[in-house]
This record gives sequence, C-alpha cells and structure tokens, in this order.
Amino acid sequence: MVSPLFYSKILLFGEYGIIKDSKGLAIPYNCYNGTLKEVPVLEQNEEQQKSNESLKKYALYLADISEQNPDILSFNINQLNQDIQKGMYFDSSIPQGYGVGSSGALVAAIYDKYAVQKISSRGTLTQKDLLKLKEIFGLMESFFHGKSSGLDPLNSYLSLPILINSQNHIEATGIPLSVQNGKGAVFLLDSGMIGETAPMVQIFMEKMKNEGFRNMLKNKFSKYTDACIENFLQGNFKLLVQNVKKLSGIVLNHFKPMIPQQFHELWQKGIDSGDYYLKLCGSGGGGYILGFTPDYEKAQKALKGHKLELVYQF
Repeated sequence: MVSPLFYSKILLFGEYGIIKDSKGLAIPYNCYNGTLKEVPVLEQNEEQQKSNESLKKYALYLADISEQNPDILSFNINQLNQDIQKGMYFDSSIPQGYGVGSSGALVAAIYDKYAVQKISSRGTLTQKDLLKLKEIFGLMESFFHGKSSGLDPLNSYLSLPILINSQNHIEATGIPLSVQNGKGAVFLLDSGMIGETAPMVQIFMEKMKNEGFRNMLKNKFSKYTDACIENFLQGNFKLLVQNVKKLSGIVLNHFKPMIPQQFHELWQKGIDSGDYYLKLCGSGGGGYILGFTPDYEKAQKALKGHKLELVYQF
C-alpha cells in the first residue's frame, strides 16, 4: 500500500475564536506526519493493532454520516473495510492530544484514499471548494472531538497555510519565510501531559453562555487575534510581539481552565519579564503550549528545564 504523507499543523492564532467566526491562521508543521500502511493483522504490534481497531470503529461512523449526508460526502466503504480487514493502520509520528492535528492528518489520509468524487488537493481550489472541504472534514473529524471546525484536516490535506477570515471565507495564503538564525521565534513548549479536546470545547461552550465572556471574546480576544494575524502575514514582527503580549494576558485571565495549573505562574512570568509570551496551541488542557519571543536564546534560558521545539524564526 502506497499512501502519501500527511503533516501535522499548528493553529498559530484563532483557537476557540474560529468556533465563533473570528479570524484564524493555521500553518503546516512538517516535523510530524502520518500515512496509511498495511501489515497482516497476525503480524501487527500492539500499536498497529490499536490503530487498526480504531479504524474499524471509524469506518462505521463514516458509513453512518455518509447515509445521513449523501449530498455532502460519500466514501468507498467496502474498499475501506476490506483494507482494514487486511491490516490497514495509520502510521503516525504526530503526538496525540498535543494540539498539532493528529486526528486531522488521519482524516485527510482517509478522505484522500476513499472519498468518492474527491476534491483534489492539487491545482487551483476555488472558495467553494475550500468551504466544501472544510464542511466535509468538520463532519469527518467530529468522530474524534464531538465538534470540529474541519480546519486541521484541511490544513493537513492541502499542506498550505490557511487563513480563516470568517466561517464562510477561507483561503490558502503565503507567509513570510522563516529567517534562519533569526533572533525572534515561535516555539512549542511541551506541557508533558495529554490534553483532550472535547472537555475543553465543552468548558468554552459553557463560558459562552456568559454575556461578559462573549463581549470579551468579541472586543478583546478577537481584536488582538486579528491584529496578530495581520502583523504576522505582513512580517511586522515588532508589532506582532506587542500584540501577542496582550493576547497572552487575555488568555491567562479568561481561559485559565484550558491552561494546566502548573503553567499559570510560568505564563505570568513571561508576560512580566518580556522574555517570552505563551498562548494556547489548539484547545489546551495539556499537549503543547505555543510560545512567541523577541529573543529565543533568552526564552531558552528563562524556560530552562522545559522541552522546547523551534517552529519559526524571524
């Protein structure tokens, strides 16, 4: 079985906000990837067996949503089931529960191989194509999270930066080239614990019932998220760092349940010192935390003892 690689992604800006129609920017993260492979069931190791069993359940779900939404999506379920019986599994280096799109890459791989009347990832895609793919991927990924924007699989499928202007306006975009040996950086901080998306989204939905929280999201969170996206795309990194600082403070004040308790102090320390600024990477609750710094060497010293991964330099 030859299947293409599908890469992890990082939602640089827009976590939670994109659920409520604010801007978002997601980029592929090529350090991790996954692909569909086949090993006879009797020869599989424990991890391969687990993935194969999970695919059996997922195939049932896909058959179900295809029946319910025949005008939106259709799969070659017979072929999918046959391949699963032969020992198909998803071979992935993408850490699960870390906010970098492990389920998104799997969804993209299944769609690529088994979708009927597939929208190709090659060539020019219209706004209509992108929105349809996002809708399809949202339905497909809901199996894993309860509710999905479809953005992670879209990013993985296209392997391009995606700019979300609103729920009905998304586009593939270009970003400034990463500067080798640049002083400033975007990095990942490993929290050392797995985060679960569904409970975090549930907390957010509960918070949305509060008018004060809704106003904060609209007037503060979305405002600085949009500003950060604009700064990043324009390559205005000096202003980006200033706006990320404000965004980091808003997230610490209003999204505390999504930040593991032991990182609250470290988060505030970055805001106070100016050595680094932290924000959620995906839904939070564990996994990776996203960091921005005007001076990566300083950030490394300030975060000594923590595992960092360099994503982008400026």
